[in-house]
Amino acid sequence: MKVLIIEDELPAFKRLKKLILEISASIEVVAHLDGIQAAKNWFAINELPDIVFLDIHIADGTAFDLQKEIKIDCPIIYTTAFDQYAMDAFKTSGIDYLLKPIKKEDLQHAFLKLQLFKTIFHHTDTSDASTAKEYKKRFVIRFGEHIKTLNIEDIAYFYSENKATFARSFEGRNFPVDNNLDALAQMIDPHLFFRINRQYLISLASIAEMRTYSKARVIISLQPDCKEQPVVSSERAALFKQWLAGE
Repeated sequence: MKVLIIEDELPAFKRLKKLILEISASIEVVAHLDGIQAAKNWFAINELPDIVFLDIHIADGTAFDLQKEIKIDCPIIYTTAFDQYAMDAFKTSGIDYLLKPIKKEDLQHAFLKLQLFKTIFHHTDTSDASTAKEYKKRFVIRFGEHIKTLNIEDIAYFYSENKATFARSFEGRNFPVDNNLDALAQMIDPHLFFRINRQYLISLASIAEMRTYSKARVIISLQPDCKEQPVVSSERAALFKQWLAGE
């Protein structure tokens, strides 16, 4: 994935780049630009990136001034210290709006949302729509007398415990789900979630850290935290690495 960052504050750029690379080392930050003129020059001679991180206030104007000058035909994630521009941001091709200082979990959620949108649009553009598989987009959660819906992009991972299955949200809440992990793995887009072992079905955005373990296995720190750090089973390790690479 190719990422362009338009940000006039060098410390803010360095922090954002560091967080992006912590989320996935396969992401390439193709350029750092500080203003409208620099962006105009860059877009004139380069291919569109997969995503643009665009600060609302840049060196020689605003993000909206820039988009009056050029059309950015790719998803945009806005970054700013102010929240009053959110409505204007979503009138463009903005898919998220991150408040500074940017939190890693918010950035992970933004990347997950980007993946989800790409999956949706890919299915929409499929020439033979009748053969495209529809994946589950939300779950109906029942707990006690209460019922709520939980969108797939809000779920960090699923896990099994004491013969029950739960969804853990990025907010750190646990919700019981009716389906077991075997069924869930068939219902959810495999580009977004991966079954790492018998107990966990995780999203890419939930991975906070990975370390090598015995026999080529990988131990994972999840965000939000779970009771123990899950380990990718040895028989799933090769497939897991392919999934991380987007293969």
